[in-house]
Amino acid sequence: MASAATSVSDAREQLVKEMEVKAEETNKTRTGKGTRVRVGQTRGKNPKVITWEAFDDSQPATLPATLSEFMDVAKVSDEKQIVAFLIDGYNDAQYTAASDPIAEFVNPTWSEETQRQFRLVVRNYSNATGVTIEDAVALIKPGIEASQKKA
Repeated sequence: MASAATSVSDAREQLVKEMEVKAEETNKTRTGKGTRVRVGQTRGKNPKVITWEAFDDSQPATLPATLSEFMDVAKVSDEKQIVAFLIDGYNDAQYTAASDPIAEFVNPTWSEETQRQFRLVVRNYSNATGVTIEDAVALIKPGIEASQKKA
């Protein structure tokens, strides 16, 4: 039974790879602002390979910059639907900010800019060196604190 499950899993992985190649080819033909094709799998016991249209955050030039651009690109004009998108995006942004693993190390008395830079430096240092967030904070925070006392 395990070999049958393995072969199904292997076949699904192969299909994902094939779909990713097709999506990449499609995305190479797209220019300007708009969505790109993504590949993934449904959730659940028997996942299926799926594709969908989504904005690509890694390509800022492809993202709409105004509400009217969004409406044109996404082909959405219903105000209630737009508000639903805004609520989903707002909730996701709030969750991301609240669940940030660096948040517990940020001093709330620092300016917004200092807090943003601290998070960025800690995250980048941790990623670049492979050290934990805690170790990066231990190295970086004393300098930030000292600079705040000078100000």
